[in-house]
Amino acid sequence: MDYARMRVLASELGAFAEGLEGAWRVEIGPEGPSLALRRRPKRHAGTVRRLREQLDTQLRATHPGRICASPHIEHPALGLMLHPDLAVVPEAALDEDGPAVDALHVPASAEIVTDVEENPARPGVFAAMGIAHYLIVDPRTGTIEAHSDPCKGRYARKDAYIFGDTVPFGPWLIDTADFRRYGKAGN
Repeated sequence: MDYARMRVLASELGAFAEGLEGAWRVEIGPEGPSLALRRRPKRHAGTVRRLREQLDTQLRATHPGRICASPHIEHPALGLMLHPDLAVVPEAALDEDGPAVDALHVPASAEIVTDVEENPARPGVFAAMGIAHYLIVDPRTGTIEAHSDPCKGRYARKDAYIFGDTVPFGPWLIDTADFRRYGKAGN
């Protein structure tokens, strides 16, 4: 199926999801369009906020004109449209028509694992899209993986960290001292 047809199906799924309860995510992955319920605890939102604030502050110096947001990212040639928790994108792209930002303009993306996900990380898909830096934050275990150097559908480098570390993520540093684990009071 061609990408234009998959986009139409994804749009129809999105319209259908608007009539459902809960927060739904529509993506076009390697298997085609999909609709999935997003269950996110409050701590997920807190981690997203902390990460976004740190990146936005640093982006002003390292990548003027770019911000940290959560739009869909697409790579039409590969037939992919994903919705990470955060991505570094040109601010102007958020004012353009269309459902997604072209992956060619996204140097980094990040996902925060929810407390119920079975397949939380998708580094291979983001590597295939050419996203130079991909961060996985897992509040279930208090761990972080920083992926970089995409090559042939995978990342050549993966560095592991724990909550409390200062994590190099591309040209940025992420202070994880205030990141909180799921189900851990006060942590």
